Amino acid sequence: MDYLSFDLSDTDDGIVTLEAMAATEPARHAAVMAEVAQVLDWARRHFPHTHGPADEGMDWDDDLQVSVDGPWQVVTLTLTGSARFVEALMRAFPAAFPQ
Repeated sequence: MDYLSFDLSDTDDGIVTLEAMAATEPARHAAVMAEVAQVLDWARRHFPHTHGPADEGMDWDDDLQVSVDGPWQVVTLTLTGSARFVEALMRAFPAAFPQ
């Protein structure tokens, strides 16, 4: 991961929110979106039947926002996940979770 770096926040009900934001010049936007695709593809492969709202018992959900702010392409990927989803994601993409 060269662009995405996730910040984690826990809730009292065991759901973790992970948020990554990247603001780049347009020439680097495709590389950011490739990283987003890599993360989402991994999640779909490893947790294929548990994508959806946590309050419905699902392991993970996502929200992807893409916008333009002046000369910058801004990408925000928010994931919510169960502890087991987050642990597996952190093992799969350790570079996206700085210490």
